Amino acid sequence: MANYTGELPLASAPTLKLDHPTPKEKLEMWGENWKNWGSALSLQDYIERETHLADIPPTRDGGVTHWILTDPTLPPDARPVLSCCESLRRRTFVSLPSGEVREGIVHGIGSVFSAPLYRGRGYAARMLSDLGPILNTWQKEAGKSHFSILYSDIGKKYYTKLGWLPFASSHVSLPPAASPATNGGNADKAEGVKLLYEEDLKELSSCSYHTGLLYHDLASPAREIHVQQTLPPKTPPKIHGAISTGAPGSRVRIVFSRVFYGPLANAKSGNTLYILRLVVEDETDTDENAQKLKSVLQVAQAEAKEWELESVAAWNVSDVVKGLLKRTGLEYKLVDRENDSITSLMWYGDGQGDSASVEWVGNEKFAWC
Repeated sequence: MANYTGELPLASAPTLKLDHPTPKEKLEMWGENWKNWGSALSLQDYIERETHLADIPPTRDGGVTHWILTDPTLPPDARPVLSCCESLRRRTFVSLPSGEVREGIVHGIGSVFSAPLYRGRGYAARMLSDLGPILNTWQKEAGKSHFSILYSDIGKKYYTKLGWLPFASSHVSLPPAASPATNGGNADKAEGVKLLYEEDLKELSSCSYHTGLLYHDLASPAREIHVQQTLPPKTPPKIHGAISTGAPGSRVRIVFSRVFYGPLANAKSGNTLYILRLVVEDETDTDENAQKLKSVLQVAQAEAKEWELESVAAWNVSDVVKGLLKRTGLEYKLVDRENDSITSLMWYGDGQGDSASVEWVGNEKFAWC
């Protein structure tokens, strides 16, 4: 990326502004952040992945917007990218105190990055301070934006000062396991469950709002398939979840994604199978539901073992699910995150917009950006 040859401007300089990168600047940005986030891939594979993810159903046609903080007095491709990020537009529903439910959009901020030369100068904070109010009305033709979100990997204080307040950030963690219920770890022969493939996600998306959220955010399966095509000798995954057998309205289902942060079978990589969405359709704490939950989670554990992942994680599970977990007999632990993936929200409506006044429903991994 282009560098200043003179003294760097103050982050508070009124001359700095938000803009959108050119194709060349975008490639240079990806080349820089690959050094921090792309260790599981070669540079070429990383850039190919990012290019691919920018042109899938959830991101095309304005679904993703790339932002940079720069000096507008210099021409494109010769100006410095002091900080950069992206915003992802998603569908959302807000239930008001009156009981009215309104559909709208939400912008999720991700990939906040500054190259080493520009770090420690407040450029990222300036970029986000300018961006927060803009997202209130950005792409308003697609719907009303009630709030914006981001996920902090640097604790709770930094983004709170910028207006994104922290919400519940916990998860259930289960170890990989070849369980008896999946016939020694062979998930294809799991009993009492139906495995979910890509075509099943499409079918589920037409059933209800809850399942519709799943297919709307298929960026995660798309990401994992692209990554695993570059990780021989594995072939791209076909299984994306599991649903217990039985009548609609009485089932338990999960959709998951394998996330690779580093080399396979390396404990330091932190590679994880994330449960994007976990639904107990009748929301009752019964022995029958506990067995259904156990069966689908054992599919996830078997897949984690097959792909040499460190753990299975499900974000912010409900109290009902916590009760069911106790009945399953599975080994698990509850983790309250204090430093990474802190779910954070900037509210654009009336009131404080904090966790005491806003209930974030569906605060699960599928919403991550």
